[in-house]
Amino acid sequence: MFLTLEGIEGSGKSTQAQRLAARLHESGRSVWLTREPGGTPLAGAIRALILNPEPSRIALAQAGWAPGDEPVEETLPLTEALLLSAARAQHVPAIRAHLAAGEIVISDRYADATRAYQGSARGFDMATILTLEDMATDGLRPDLTLLLDLPAEAGQARKVEASAEGGDWDRIDRESLAFHQRVRAGYLELAAAEPQRILVVDATQPPDALADLIWETVKARLPD
Repeated sequence: MFLTLEGIEGSGKSTQAQRLAARLHESGRSVWLTREPGGTPLAGAIRALILNPEPSRIALAQAGWAPGDEPVEETLPLTEALLLSAARAQHVPAIRAHLAAGEIVISDRYADATRAYQGSARGFDMATILTLEDMATDGLRPDLTLLLDLPAEAGQARKVEASAEGGDWDRIDRESLAFHQRVRAGYLELAAAEPQRILVVDATQPPDALADLIWETVKARLPD
């Protein structure tokens, strides 16, 4: 079974993905928890370039693999979409291998994120995004997607609080509130178009209650 968790920044999906994986382990299931962009060493390196380009450039320069005296350049929407698709192309064979081994795969983001962020929020041509998706995924789609939904204002407030406590604050977090509102709207449009696969979950509720709801939802769909 291939499960994905989606949502805007601050929705709690990474925490809930970890909690769901732990519960599945406790129930005797074999689970692989992964994320996008990421999931393999190369895909993880691409993640760093996308989310934290300046530290990544510095690290490459220190290793002698990039000029050390040039400022980081803006990541263009097309470049971003291509990089995300490249990372996904590396990730998908690993997902397939774990599924073939009989494991449940939980991914913190997958292709829906590119539709919402690069398509709905950045305004990049959706037909091109879907073409890239088809190439990168080779037809691999989640059995179930949980969309953790909350207002963008609440998500940003959570991210600011987490950042103050030492959490990550990357270039996507730094986007405008309007950008994150467009991401949310894009996700909700996807859920409306595919209600059998994408289930909208109220992410404003307390983490324990949210974890219980996610567990009951997933448990009802687990294969024998």
